Amino acid sequence: MARPLIGVSTYLESGARWGVWELEAALLPVGYPRLVQAAGGLAAMLPPDDPSYAVETVARLDGLVIAGGPDVDPAQYGAERSPRTGPPAPERDAWELALIRAALAAGTPLLGICRGMQLLNVALGGTLIQHLDGHVTQVGEFGRHAVKPVPGTLYADIAPEGTAVPTYHHQAVDRLGEGLVASAYAEDGTVEAVELPGRAWVLGVQWHPEMGEDTRVMRALIRAAS
Repeated sequence: MARPLIGVSTYLESGARWGVWELEAALLPVGYPRLVQAAGGLAAMLPPDDPSYAVETVARLDGLVIAGGPDVDPAQYGAERSPRTGPPAPERDAWELALIRAALAAGTPLLGICRGMQLLNVALGGTLIQHLDGHVTQVGEFGRHAVKPVPGTLYADIAPEGTAVPTYHHQAVDRLGEGLVASAYAEDGTVEAVELPGRAWVLGVQWHPEMGEDTRVMRALIRAAS
């Protein structure tokens, strides 16, 4: 059986260094493609593009991953910017929101990771908490905390027990987007996973599975995309 093609959205950085070069770069931490590959898929990087090409792009994929990254612009959900919200990434916001909407319309299996989960929520009309204490242990270093699945959900079918997950975020889901349900929580009540029941396979996780050894979430996406 052919391995499914999984598109993964990328960062867009004004300057990245390798060898003798320092240039604008579309890049992705290697954990993302390695996780796709370890779960049985083929990984394709999707750098920011004109949002009008999102439908055509998604049509060529078997599954879609929206990766982590910078804070979502609060203007996308009608909020004023908090002083603790990071600088906007307008190209990523526009492109990834278009990819999410195209995947939802086409029924393409979709996984949002950290920022990707937050964008999924925003794409469906939800809002975000712009700053949350206690979910970053040290700047530039992933921590771990426990998440507990909600029985009867897609995520609970994937990981029925409480799990310690790699985490690094200071924003979170506030009001859920239309149709979304919370399918995992942290001990402090923070929404850690969301899903869209009754549709194609759609899941968002607040943590970073690409930084751990548990491949179950990505394997579930690969099965849905096969």
